[in-house]
Amino acid sequence: MPLEFEKPLFELETKINELRTFSQEKGLDFSSEIATLEMKAEELRQKIYRDLTPWQQAQLARHPDRPNTVEYIRLMIQDFFELKGDRLYGDDPAILGGVGRFQGRPVTVIGHVKGKDTKENIYRNFGMPHPEGYRKALRLMRQAAKFNRPIFCFIDTPGAYCGIGAEERGQAEAIARNLFEMAGFTVPIISVIIGEGGSGGALALGVADRVMMMEHAVYSVASPESAASILFKDAGLAPTAAAAMGITAERLKELQLIDRIVPEPSGGAHRNPAGTAKELADAFAAELEQLLSLSKEELVQKRYEKYRNLGLHTIETAQEAF
Repeated sequence: MPLEFEKPLFELETKINELRTFSQEKGLDFSSEIATLEMKAEELRQKIYRDLTPWQQAQLARHPDRPNTVEYIRLMIQDFFELKGDRLYGDDPAILGGVGRFQGRPVTVIGHVKGKDTKENIYRNFGMPHPEGYRKALRLMRQAAKFNRPIFCFIDTPGAYCGIGAEERGQAEAIARNLFEMAGFTVPIISVIIGEGGSGGALALGVADRVMMMEHAVYSVASPESAASILFKDAGLAPTAAAAMGITAERLKELQLIDRIVPEPSGGAHRNPAGTAKELADAFAAELEQLLSLSKEELVQKRYEKYRNLGLHTIETAQEAF
């Protein structure tokens, strides 16, 4: 199902497909007409996705067909073996974790998972983890550090689940514990926001040596709807909040809050999951090669310096504006 701003392109692509089908069924040559329409579609596609507003970026980041952690693991990680449970309370399907091989090297992979339909979304709690999800992630990261395996984190969540049970089981402590321990692990950590990176629920997998973002992903302290509700008392002003919050990959790279933007095909990652996964794998490989050249001491020190200096560029930019 197309998003609102995609409807003109969707209608044109539908006409192209109908004309192509008609041409095949009737044995008529409409190749010239199809080529003309395809050229118009490509021009429209480039225009739409070149000029996306932050709110439209947020909508695209939430697209139901967008590749999730399960698909990226299937396309990038060999011999993946899932590990479940936090050894304290239970398992949380909103976070998937396990071990596998990335280009022949053993790695630990952890990521939020949103569902592809209503049934799976209910099972995955719409990608909103409980405390046991974060404690499972921490258990696997500790294991990775013990066996000297790099850690890959895939971030895609509206935020941590804020239900009564989650709060009773220590949601805030679980997130804080992850932040604290990730800062000191002596193995490379690379995180990527593949869709929606919301609040502390995203940050709990985001204290990494390298933080990457997919081109059409978003990363923010709160969802645009939540920010609009808090600031303007009206969730309907989410587009205004999104524009003010600086949630896009381009803006966050400009502020030096992320390290790399991974390009997507025109129209978003769901248009070509395999090609997108190849781009992402290349980005992981390039960043990992740099990090593996560092000693354990250098790795931790550089990670400390990275987060110690976080925001300095933002402050300087704000000072220049005034």
